[in-house]
Amino acid sequence: MKAICDRGALLDAVNMVSGVVPSRTPRPQLSCIRLQVGRHGGGGLLTMSATDAEISIRLSTTQVDVSEEGEVLVPADKLKQIVNAEDGEPTLTLEATGDACEIRGADATFKVYGYPATEFPALPDVPKDGGSRFTISAEGFRQLISRTIFSTARENSRYAINGVLLRRTGKKLEMVATDGRRLALARGMAEPADGAPEETLCIIPTKALNMASRLVAGTDAPVTVAISDNQVIFAFEEEDDIPGTVLTSNLVEGSFPPYEDVIPKDQDKKAAFDVDILSSAVKRAALLTNEESRGVSMAFSGEDGNRLTLSSRAPEMGEAEIKVDMSSYDGGDVTIGFNPSFITDALKVIDDRNVTLELKAPNKPGLIRSGNDFLYVVMPVNLK
Repeated sequence: MKAICDRGALLDAVNMVSGVVPSRTPRPQLSCIRLQVGRHGGGGLLTMSATDAEISIRLSTTQVDVSEEGEVLVPADKLKQIVNAEDGEPTLTLEATGDACEIRGADATFKVYGYPATEFPALPDVPKDGGSRFTISAEGFRQLISRTIFSTARENSRYAINGVLLRRTGKKLEMVATDGRRLALARGMAEPADGAPEETLCIIPTKALNMASRLVAGTDAPVTVAISDNQVIFAFEEEDDIPGTVLTSNLVEGSFPPYEDVIPKDQDKKAAFDVDILSSAVKRAALLTNEESRGVSMAFSGEDGNRLTLSSRAPEMGEAEIKVDMSSYDGGDVTIGFNPSFITDALKVIDDRNVTLELKAPNKPGLIRSGNDFLYVVMPVNLK
């Protein structure tokens, strides 16, 4: 194998693919990236693959001049460090002999020992038919991920809420995430493939969606999603004659909580805000909170010109009070406490200028809405 690669394109690809590589593994081959060099459409093609046995990725670049086709397994950490360190080079030469790979710049040569490429596990391809497949726009997919993934559980014995529920009914798509203290639900539209079942339901791991979010940020092409009994495949369509990137992940086993039962239906107090005004007020009130007093008090009143008063207090630190106007308020006076980071997390992913906060009582959850495509349930905190 021998090829001359554009260093910038090589670094971007290595950075992306190495996000899948496990930091620790009893199988040293999984700590490597498979480099495959070949010819494609009259030019060269470099394809990189990596897997941690649960998530895998395969992507390609044509910014390569191929002298000899071949493949090699190279430790991901060393490859990344070398390509990053050679920052003064416009191109790098990759040449493999046996299990060793030489990486050469103008004044440096690195010889890295790897493994036979045949020891790398086979990665799945996108099924051409059968199963549950649908297509979604890149922007729609990016928005669904960003509006839900922040609400997943980080460490929880209930493994099913360490992922995001994906539910497709016809052309309607929902993604839902919860950590037990808040729940985010985002809606979008998809185009199911011919013969796909009417409904699809699965739980996708958070790590896989984080990778998918990085991949979709760099494309405008539609994304094809294929779901089987235990796997999901995200296929990013071919662009500029480069084979599309494929991301595969095992699904999370278990049952997702009955999320529709968590969404309150009888809120009788509704406050409308400018998103930026509410976000600024919550952030400022949070300045005088600590681990013991995380809550920010939010006192809603329609009598004082639709005014919201936010306050916080931390022992031996001080207290804060911020008053902001609501665009409108319908309902009686109420004071309720929330974890401020839970509120600002939701406001950050709202693209609209206006947002509605619906309430019932100090001990009942709040509900944030943005249009018909996003809602967010957040449990209150005790301020005493």
